Amino acid sequence: MRVALYQPDIPQNAGTILRLAACLGIPVDIIGPTGFDMTERALRRAALDYLTHVELERHESFSAFETVRRSCGSRLVLLTTHGDTPYTAFAFEPGDTLLLGRESAGVPESVHTGADARVRIPLLAGLRSLNIAVAAAMVLGEALRQTDGFASF
Repeated sequence: MRVALYQPDIPQNAGTILRLAACLGIPVDIIGPTGFDMTERALRRAALDYLTHVELERHESFSAFETVRRSCGSRLVLLTTHGDTPYTAFAFEPGDTLLLGRESAGVPESVHTGADARVRIPLLAGLRSLNIAVAAAMVLGEALRQTDGFASF
């Protein structure tokens, strides 16, 4: 299981997701360009002392990320408010990559159509979305539960 962040805008959200991934032993892909400074110093500030505990891979572009992901045979599962399948009804696999879009704009249509699956978190009518780090935690937790990803703890 992996988490991928598509061109993240907000360093605090990226830091929270890096901390989550560190605590759960989940690798993270960050797909550029980002909306903030991606130096080691800036990431350490956002992720605090958890940065040394996360396997982090940076990609200059979505196409560079896709080359690596496809070579590993990982399914791309997009978390989106436009998904048809509630995340609790989706059958996750251990090798899945959970992709979260940019906080300000999500992902482009080409990424939507290229995803192997699009899942959503059901929300009350009239409400747009959750914080990206909250969404990551909810869906990652369910994916790990389904795939016995917590068994090594």
